[in-house]
Amino acid sequence: MAELTFWTGTMDAGKSTLALQTNHNHSARGRSGRIFTTHDRGGEQQITSRLGLRHDALEVTPDLDFWQYTVDALTHGARIDYLICDEAQFYTPGQIETLAKIVDELQIDVFCFGILTDFRTRLFPGAARLVELADRTEVLQVEALCWCGKRATHNARTEDGIMVVEGEVVVVGDVEDLQGPPAEVAYEVLCRQHHRRKLTAARAKAVSLAPEPLPFG
Repeated sequence: MAELTFWTGTMDAGKSTLALQTNHNHSARGRSGRIFTTHDRGGEQQITSRLGLRHDALEVTPDLDFWQYTVDALTHGARIDYLICDEAQFYTPGQIETLAKIVDELQIDVFCFGILTDFRTRLFPGAARLVELADRTEVLQVEALCWCGKRATHNARTEDGIMVVEGEVVVVGDVEDLQGPPAEVAYEVLCRQHHRRKLTAARAKAVSLAPEPLPFG
């Protein structure tokens, strides 16, 4: 039976690497698939991994109809055994529902990869719908780490090196390069405590790391 699977983790946890590895494993067994992504840091129509892996992909726009695309391809003689859907948090809830329909009615496996929450710690609509509909939701076992060494659970956005918690939800950027100058827009993974305190790695170097005073006394 086909399944809708959602693989999730913070930025820098290896989601795109796993997406490409999944495609490789299935294609090596003679299965035929399609790769989709959107807002990839490497540009349109490609899926890239921070390890240097890269593959051509179909760009997902808000008006892409997965059902129509798949049915048209099958009608014209194409073989599709599975779909790889990277950056699935950016898909619309309707598109996620269509992917579930493809699994149920066409018996095509759909593997989705994405993060759960945005830089404001709120669920992406696409990711929320995936959690509601997926046959399985798997958390990546490769843990991204906060600068303090704890497991990173939140994605932080920085603008010119300053962490922000307001703004447009979708702004493309990459994980901050701590060795270079602050990027105009970048992201950093943090544990909950340091995300709440807006304490990025750069700011931690400039301020005391004394714990916050207790709210009494």
